[in-house]
Amino acid sequence: MRYERRGREERGERRGFVRGFPPKPVEMGKEYDVEIQETSRRGEGITRIKGLVTFVPNTKPGDRVRIRITRISRRFAEAEVVGKAEEKAEEAAEEEEGEAE
Repeated sequence: MRYERRGREERGERRGFVRGFPPKPVEMGKEYDVEIQETSRRGEGITRIKGLVTFVPNTKPGDRVRIRITRISRRFAEAEVVGKAEEKAEEAAEEEEGEAE
């Protein structure tokens, strides 16, 4: 009589602490309009896209820019500036009303 030993994976059991990273909310090469929120230790601007920290060089807090994702890591992303962010239609309309008065 021969016994077969089944592994934990076959029985559906896992060993140890297994924690995966959720899918990223950004895609490589895609562009986003963002506002830089803070500065990193290396002097890069930091923004968050749906919670994912994104580093943007040559920016400072308060800048509204359009960025393109260049690298996605496990815990963060890196991007480059491709231009100024497009203003929302509501903000543009409010500014026009303010100038007309």
